Amino acid sequence: MIVPSYEKARFNMVEQQVRPWEVLDAQVLELIGSMPRDHFVPDSYKGLAYADIEIPLGDGQKMMFPRVEGRLLQALDIQPSDNILEVGTGSGYLTACLAKMGNRVISQEINPTFTEQARQRLAELQIENVELRTTDSLSDDIESGRFDAIAITGSLPEMPETFKQRLNIGGRLFVVTGQSPVMTAFLVTRTGENEWQSEPLFETDITPLTNAPVIRKFEF
Repeated sequence: MIVPSYEKARFNMVEQQVRPWEVLDAQVLELIGSMPRDHFVPDSYKGLAYADIEIPLGDGQKMMFPRVEGRLLQALDIQPSDNILEVGTGSGYLTACLAKMGNRVISQEINPTFTEQARQRLAELQIENVELRTTDSLSDDIESGRFDAIAITGSLPEMPETFKQRLNIGGRLFVVTGQSPVMTAFLVTRTGENEWQSEPLFETDITPLTNAPVIRKFEF
C-alpha cells in the first residue's frame, strides 16, 4: 500500500495561502508547515486537507480556511506560559496548534463525537497538554477562571461580553462577529480590570458556532 506524502501540499498551503494573507510570524508559519492537517480531516476529505476550502466535519460544522487559522494564531501571539481556552474543538487541528505554542489548552465542544475524535487524534500525536470537555460554551457551562488567550472557532452575531470577562489582564481574544456574508475578525485585548481594546483584523465569512444566537432582520 502506498502512503501519500503531504509534505509538498503542506508547503504549498503555507506559501500560496497562509503567507500571502499577511501571516508572517515565523513560529506560526513553521508550526502550520509541520502540523499534519491531513491527520485531522475526515477520511473522505484527506485529499483536500491542504486546499483553500472549509472542510465539512458533519453536523453543519466546518474547519476554518487555513489562512484564517494562520491569522488567528498570529493574532493571539501565544506564549509558552499561556493558558488557553478554545471554544469549538471541531477537528482538533487548531487545538493541536494552540497546544504546541502554549502551556495548557482547555477546549470545549458541544458535539461529543467531535470531542472523542479529537481526543484520539491528539493522543496519536502525543499531545498531552489539552483538556477536552463536551459542553455548550454559550450556556452557563462556560469554563470559569481566566485565560491568557481565548480562541472562538465559529462566528457569533455580536461581540461576546462573557468571553471578554474570562481574559486575564493582557489576555487576548480572537472572535469573528457579524452575519453572513459580512463578518469581521477581531482581536480583543484586556488592558485593565474594566478596560478592553478591540482591533478589527480582516473581513471574512465563517460557519457560526452551534447554538449561536440568531439576530432576526427587520421586515417591512
